[in-house]
Amino acid sequence: MRLRRLLSLRHWRHVFIRVFKLLGSSNVPFWEKLLFVVPVMLYWVLPDVLPYLPVDDIAVTMFLANWFSQRLENKYLGPAKRGTN
Repeated sequence: MRLRRLLSLRHWRHVFIRVFKLLGSSNVPFWEKLLFVVPVMLYWVLPDVLPYLPVDDIAVTMFLANWFSQRLENKYLGPAKRGTN
């Protein structure tokens, strides 16, 4: 069931919507936002320098986005305020 969810386009659409809401939220500290933005930006630039890394840029971005949204929603919104997505 978990693999099916990871392959679902609906799941990833909701993840990226949540990420953009969290990045724009004033409740989330700036340094927490940097935990997502800096690794993603570095990975988008570094494979050009190190071309033999086996993972694609978008895959790293998607998995970091999923981790970021789950972590910050649990930390700042809590289970009561989170959506059912």
